[in-house]
Amino acid sequence: MSSNGASPEQIEADIARQREELAATVSRLEAKLDVKTRARHKAAELKDRATTDTGKPRPELLAGAGIAVAVLVALVVRRRRR
Repeated sequence: MSSNGASPEQIEADIARQREELAATVSRLEAKLDVKTRARHKAAELKDRATTDTGKPRPELLAGAGIAVAVLVALVVRRRRR
């Protein structure tokens, strides 16, 4: 804050600056606490990573999912044979 010998104009300028800083801090905290919006942004980001420009699933992800299903089926079949 200002020193004791500050003019009223300097004090008002300091108050205005601190209000702006506080408003910016509150806005950042609000954004962090808005879970619904953050979840939407994350979902959109993941969708962008998982799909091609045409909106279809990426082939490498489909292949990975296919392998995962095959491994799961193999484990279930193996377990049932025991």
